[in-house]
Amino acid sequence: MPKYSGAFSSLLCTGFVGKMQKPLPELLKEHDIPVGIFPRDATNYEFNEETKKLTVYIPSICEVGYRDSSVLRFSTAVTGYLEKGKLADIEGIKTKVMIWVKVTAISSEKSKLYVTAGLKKSRSREAYEVLRDGFTVDKF
Repeated sequence: MPKYSGAFSSLLCTGFVGKMQKPLPELLKEHDIPVGIFPRDATNYEFNEETKKLTVYIPSICEVGYRDSSVLRFSTAVTGYLEKGKLADIEGIKTKVMIWVKVTAISSEKSKLYVTAGLKKSRSREAYEVLRDGFTVDKF
């Protein structure tokens, strides 16, 4: 993706003649996603209104630190599906939880932001209601 400068960096053509894209922060705000999720220099993007697929282009691989001390690492292209309050099926973002783990979804609800990283599996609570003995294994 070519890098644009100046006023045109956030006003790329979408493929429809004469229709200009809005700045990325505006698109995120319309979908109730915090505008500071992506690095400041992530201004070039593609958004398909029909499929809701979002691709954000970042000039170089980078890490961003946030006010809550969390850190996200970004590839040069991040893709996901943008819905109201949610960016799902993300490719190109990692966060560190002891090790770097792939971020798969980001959702927003009122004053909270939820970052899903790693696996999420539903299990029956009933299976965990009784204390059981553990057994020794060689490796963690």
